[in-house]
Amino acid sequence: MAAIDLVDAYVAALPGDTRRVARGEWGITVGPEQAGGRPLDVGVRLADGLLSAQAFATPAREDVNPWTLLHWNRGTRHVRFACTRAGDIWVHGDLPVAAVDERAVDRLLGLVVEAAIAVREYVAAKDAAPQPERDGWLPAG
Repeated sequence: MAAIDLVDAYVAALPGDTRRVARGEWGITVGPEQAGGRPLDVGVRLADGLLSAQAFATPAREDVNPWTLLHWNRGTRHVRFACTRAGDIWVHGDLPVAAVDERAVDRLLGLVVEAAIAVREYVAAKDAAPQPERDGWLPAG
């Protein structure tokens, strides 16, 4: 079975919101209950000898240091974190077409979703951390 047909069948069999957006391109929406509290859109593309998946994890925040995520990249396999110039955090993963089978596609997509959830949990932990008390009307510096 050709890689494009295998991925097409795999995505079509997933529960929830999936769609084929073009030949060799698919969209998958992971529901909020499985994606850290809000939906997670994953784009999948088969081109140039690679099956690529990417997901927007979280918008830019001043209290999220993208360098921390670059350090996390040292411990990841098949997926990596990326940051836009604006500071938005994305997760990317690639798989050579020669390695595409149902198990490898499942693993790639699972790792992309898992990494996006890890970033969302990291941000949620920052939100839950106690904030320093402020005295007076001047902002803390």
